[in-house]
Amino acid sequence: MDNELIKLWKAEEKNVIEGWDFSRIADRWVCPEPDWDYITIVKTYLKDTNRLLDMGTGGGEILLTIGHPYENTTVTEAYLPNLELCRSKLAPLGITVAQTYVDDKLPFEDNSFDFVINRHESFDLNEVNRVLKKGGYFITQQVGNKNSGEIRQRLNGELFVPYSEHEVHKYANTLQQLGYHIIKTDECTYTVKFFDVGAIVFYATSCIWEVPDFTVKSHVDKLLDCQKEIEANGFVPTTGHRFIIVSQKI
Repeated sequence: MDNELIKLWKAEEKNVIEGWDFSRIADRWVCPEPDWDYITIVKTYLKDTNRLLDMGTGGGEILLTIGHPYENTTVTEAYLPNLELCRSKLAPLGITVAQTYVDDKLPFEDNSFDFVINRHESFDLNEVNRVLKKGGYFITQQVGNKNSGEIRQRLNGELFVPYSEHEVHKYANTLQQLGYHIIKTDECTYTVKFFDVGAIVFYATSCIWEVPDFTVKSHVDKLLDCQKEIEANGFVPTTGHRFIIVSQKI
């Protein structure tokens, strides 16, 4: 039975996420949404005439639900498979697609945008500040440093925190030092449940920063332990952690 399970997990390992789409495991895990609605918050402040930058758009999944005029929209993406997806999916709509390589060098002139949004993408606040016009808004939702702590600990054998400084108050303080008005901050934690080990494999393979160097082969004993817990309790739990900052450059 273990050999058959391992074969299934290795097959799952070959599935490459497209954009930022976890629909493959939609019925195999529960990952609640944060206490706030990111899209509603963005649309509260965003005007159709604003020049909008969406940083690290993935495949544009969230961006397209915002419904901003395509001709006023620019996206960045660094991950090559997602970049190609953007070029084939978003560019034909009239959205400008720009490749990025490092956080501290965005390929734009100073004061290029009225509005910058960033959902689950790394950033350099000095660069955000450089490309954002005075009076413009910067809104970001981030994955907090407590996210997936139990899964990281279970699969790594020790608690590995890949972004220990990733905390809402630290970014808010830096933004204030740069001359921003902090309109809103919030954060929440919640329980994420994995109902089969294949879903864990897909998650760990897709989110390589959470479990560095993950493979089914190297982590097979840990995965078998997860299988035992699912058989006993129905799921493997971990923590979800999100925070949001809404700010205006003044």
